[in-house]
Amino acid sequence: MLGRAPLLGAGGLLGGLWVWVLGSLCSIGAGIWVSPGTQRPCQAPQQWEGRQVMYQQSSGLNSRALLSYDGLNQRVRVLDERKALIPCKRLFEYILLYKDGVMFQIEQATKQCSKITLTDPWDPLDIPQNSTFEDQYSIGGPQEQITVQEWSDRKSARSYETWIGIYTVKDCYPVQETFTKNYSVILSTRFFDIQLGIKDPSVFIPPSTCQTAQLERMNQDCV
Repeated sequence: MLGRAPLLGAGGLLGGLWVWVLGSLCSIGAGIWVSPGTQRPCQAPQQWEGRQVMYQQSSGLNSRALLSYDGLNQRVRVLDERKALIPCKRLFEYILLYKDGVMFQIEQATKQCSKITLTDPWDPLDIPQNSTFEDQYSIGGPQEQITVQEWSDRKSARSYETWIGIYTVKDCYPVQETFTKNYSVILSTRFFDIQLGIKDPSVFIPPSTCQTAQLERMNQDCV
């Protein structure tokens, strides 16, 4: 699926939501070079929880959040993290239910809820099957390394890519996804502290306040 686009989510964007395709590459170890023509996107877990840091060019800010990703049921939950006291900064929880075509935005402090229609189709957090293999390298240093691969939507007829994804070789965990436009980064998301499975599936159930949800998105700043 080339020509991917960032989708709605925490802070206005949840970059690159994301069918993992099993390939022979997953068994390739660090330090082994393989011709790019033999690479295949590997199969990544479809249910996991972790954290993310998202950079948006439009705001120039980094936003941190807890993430629950359920590819099997096409749903995502994003919980804003507070890392510092920022005056007039509202923290939200986002529940994106793609099978129902709806996103709930819940203010953490008051449980005030907005119900917003999702117009974009489900786009798994993945390496699309027809992606272009760019590179394989190790992150870290001696005694503390992890091997990753870099993929993009670049084609030979194009001069640059608009999406770059970095995933671990061993288990195909997402490390970073970056979207560019006119050679500039518009959105970049880093993933870390990933744990397999969904510890509490109820995180995808909106609170009772969403039964009378408003239909307009809430502003992140104080009103």
